[in-house]
Amino acid sequence: MATATAFADPGEDFAALLDATLGENTSFHGSVISGKVIRIDDDFAVVDVGLKSEGRVPLKEFAPQGQKPEIQVGDVIELFVERYEDRDGAIILSREKARREEAWTNLEKSFTAQQRVNGVIFGRVKGGFTVDLGGAVAFLPGSQVDIRPVRDVTPLMGSPQPFQILKMDRARGNIVVSRRAVLEETRAEQRSELIQGLKEGMVLDGVVKNITDYGAFVDLGGVDGLLHVTDIAWRRINHPSEALTIGQAVKVQVIRFNPETQRISLGMKQLMSDPWEGVAIKYPVGGKFSGRVTNITDYGAFVELEPGVEGLVHVSEMSWTKKNVHPGKIVATSQEVDVLILDVDGPKRRISLGLKQAQGNPWELFAEANPPGTVIEGEIRNITEFGLFVGLGPDLDGMVHMSDLSWDLPGEQAMANFEKGSNVKAKVLDVDVEKERISLGIKQLEADPAAEVLDRIKKGDVVTCTVTKIEPNGIEVKVDEVLIGFIRRAELARDRVDQRPDRFAVGEKVDAKITAVDRAGRRLALTIKGKEVEEEREAVREYGTTDSGASLGDILGAAIRRRSQSED
Repeated sequence: MATATAFADPGEDFAALLDATLGENTSFHGSVISGKVIRIDDDFAVVDVGLKSEGRVPLKEFAPQGQKPEIQVGDVIELFVERYEDRDGAIILSREKARREEAWTNLEKSFTAQQRVNGVIFGRVKGGFTVDLGGAVAFLPGSQVDIRPVRDVTPLMGSPQPFQILKMDRARGNIVVSRRAVLEETRAEQRSELIQGLKEGMVLDGVVKNITDYGAFVDLGGVDGLLHVTDIAWRRINHPSEALTIGQAVKVQVIRFNPETQRISLGMKQLMSDPWEGVAIKYPVGGKFSGRVTNITDYGAFVELEPGVEGLVHVSEMSWTKKNVHPGKIVATSQEVDVLILDVDGPKRRISLGLKQAQGNPWELFAEANPPGTVIEGEIRNITEFGLFVGLGPDLDGMVHMSDLSWDLPGEQAMANFEKGSNVKAKVLDVDVEKERISLGIKQLEADPAAEVLDRIKKGDVVTCTVTKIEPNGIEVKVDEVLIGFIRRAELARDRVDQRPDRFAVGEKVDAKITAVDRAGRRLALTIKGKEVEEEREAVREYGTTDSGASLGDILGAAIRRRSQSED
């Protein structure tokens, strides 16, 4: 038996001896123990943990990457025993795992108590970020970073932040945290405090949270208020994005607050001076100013005289010549224009402007430069049934009435001699500024051939006429080959039976008495009947009356013979 014992396996005896020596020290495996740093060798810290052997811990576990570890000889630290390296007793220790174990223990307590924990965002992963919770690594989903979507998380990384643990599983080593839950809780607290002390007229700091077509929502720190587009600035703003951006810090004033609905109306322009104060003095009626077109509508255009002060140029005040034209065809947005102040209503914040008045009335300018009698030349822009329209400038026309085309030809015939687009010369006859009309004449370029005749004849004269046209209601005649006259059917003879136009022939010469002279129209009204009646009266006066016994035939016969003898 002794021999057998002497030759027993030495390895088994050594193992037993080691176990006997270490005893229960092997129970430290997987636990956290305290140790004292006894020296630092290169990249390791040698730690005495009270066992038979010393442990070695990498220095990198004592500080974040890139930073110098803050550890000195003599420091007492907590370490995690991973395992015994070999039978020499070298122990594998981990400072990082010790911190992690400690952190997990504290985090579980906070999770159970629903308490906030502090952590640092230090990395990005798919779907979110990684957070260091004092040694334990947690996952922060992207949707849980903030109340509002955050485009850039860089400012948040590396700085301590409060978090709420949503879920944790120690066995799997999973922790899910939320920064948004903390912000919402804080926001609710701030909202309650803000609502209680909120009053109209208060000036608050806020951040633009959202922008819509009608305004912007401003976060006042737990509660949102609406900043309407009309309350952003005194000047016209078509869309809030012209003056605001999401995330912009702004200073606003509480305009209205409804405690029941908790709706808050905010204003920015109320914190600025009102540009409409003293506007009537700055912009007197009749004054001429320059402005910028800010908006164009169907009924006119708005012109900004200064930031916050706009006036309306009604469509009727935009152009002297362009009628029934959309304002957008006269001016363009952002165009600089000169305007005249027509009316100022300070209380209603209204200014009426005139665009055409600042440019001068083209009819007045034309009348000053072209008094009646001036000969002008222009292009025939249009031909109508009553005359020609001649261009006198970019937007100015003059009219030649058909009666002013020719001295000799009727209007319809004279118009046939003109074509649209051709140039003509004309004389200015009249300029009516109020009615915006310019009357021209082409026939007036020549002397009136009938002027001498018109000066010579008068009403009551008997003239010799030449028949030029036979009509059912009378005959047309010409006097001295220049004046047109007309003898109505009832004036063709004294006796009704002889009042027939067909008694006459074109080219026949007749004597008639002038009953009316139209000098402007160069026409005469004549009567044969009146001439015959007048001759009869003269004959009776000269040769006797029927009462003396002479017949009317005898009297007229005597008068005719007397006239024939005198002519011979």
